Amino acid sequence: MLKMNNIRAIIGISTLILFISSSLRHELFNSSGDLAFFDQGIYLISQGKPPVSSVLGFHVLADHAAWILYPLALLYKIYPSVYWLFAVQSVALALGVLPTYFLALQAGLKENLAVAMVAVYLMYPVIYNSNLCDFHPDTIAVPALLMAVFAARSRKIVWFCISILLILGCKAVLSLTVVAMGIWLLLFEKRRLYGAIAIIGGTMWFLIANWIIIPFFGSEAALLTRHLYRYSYLGNSFSEMVKILLYQPEIIFNNLFSTINLEYLCFLLLPIVWALKPQYLIPLISIIPCVALNLLADHPSQKNLVLHYSLPAIPFLILVGIASLAAGKGWLKRRRVIFLWSLVWFFALGKVGFFSSKYLHNLDNWSATKEAIALVKTKDSILTTDVITPHLTHRDLISFKYNPSQDINELNKFHYVLLNVRHPGWAASSESLSNLANIFKNQSKYKLQYQQNDVYLFEKKTR
Repeated sequence: MLKMNNIRAIIGISTLILFISSSLRHELFNSSGDLAFFDQGIYLISQGKPPVSSVLGFHVLADHAAWILYPLALLYKIYPSVYWLFAVQSVALALGVLPTYFLALQAGLKENLAVAMVAVYLMYPVIYNSNLCDFHPDTIAVPALLMAVFAARSRKIVWFCISILLILGCKAVLSLTVVAMGIWLLLFEKRRLYGAIAIIGGTMWFLIANWIIIPFFGSEAALLTRHLYRYSYLGNSFSEMVKILLYQPEIIFNNLFSTINLEYLCFLLLPIVWALKPQYLIPLISIIPCVALNLLADHPSQKNLVLHYSLPAIPFLILVGIASLAAGKGWLKRRRVIFLWSLVWFFALGKVGFFSSKYLHNLDNWSATKEAIALVKTKDSILTTDVITPHLTHRDLISFKYNPSQDINELNKFHYVLLNVRHPGWAASSESLSNLANIFKNQSKYKLQYQQNDVYLFEKKTR
């Protein structure tokens, strides 16, 4: 009982650290469009409205067919707050401790090494970094992937099916990871029924999500705008991509064998490199879809461990570490040394240092921005910047997209205009927002409600 109490304490402390970290980042105005998209979509679901996000311009199910957003909306019915998303994400990532611990014991590790693998999991830079990357349902899939493996090895079919269902509900592309995991379970773990369930379930959901749900709620153009730009060298449509894959494979090989891909693989594997013995790498069959998609992309964000795109690989890298330790073949075998190795890479590749540098760049007019936000009293439409958007998404219409060539009549549809000219975010420039502020100063329809430290709030006059 004492040991389980220790594990519960680790989960509780980890949840608290993760939640405080993501909340502090948000309060320092470092959140952005992805958080706004999910927050607005879930809010609209909780209000019984069609969850068509004005942030990106399409239905939430057209993004990743992530039906998990609908049950999350029940939390918003209690009280609508973006902090629910930080809480869910923190709890989910921390809960990965439990199946990691059980898998380690199941493999025959002693208590001290099982706890060491828990530390490896928690300090894997991708885990912490993903928690600081706005909000993504992918984080919920991490403990579910670990639980699916534990359930399969324990022959607990109900828990296995629940885990698979949860994974598939987080993101359509995770169906590829589920299929790959099913192949591994079927051929190498000798869990034929479990492997078959994963392969069939993953394949069916991939087809349903990509051929029915996403096209019904969105369009190919939306997908190209949201996701496929990362593979722009393969063409501008699905059909073009298929042709290049079939008839011009040399284009793919030229992109695969690059310095940035080598760097990505090194950074991904370094925290667990001590366990990478050839005979224990079989679980990595499951990470092939995730890693392949990252390697194939020509956009650097896909290969950046600061972001969340490598999350599905982490559970299976942890399995490799457990298998290597259980066989006594890892380069590192002592708990303290394993802990120190993980700690080194956590600080080297984790975003914890951002709290003393990058995350503080908005501090010089932080209080002015908070005061302006407090003056937005209604749920009326608002035009603002990308980093302010996640603080005001609980409304039908909000946008941070501004083009200097836009007609003023298009801008007049907004009831509020909130601009931080000094810190415009990534979607605009200080010059363009300064010009926009001057435009609204000269608009008779709007009143300047607040101006301080380059922060402006305009409100449309009521007749």
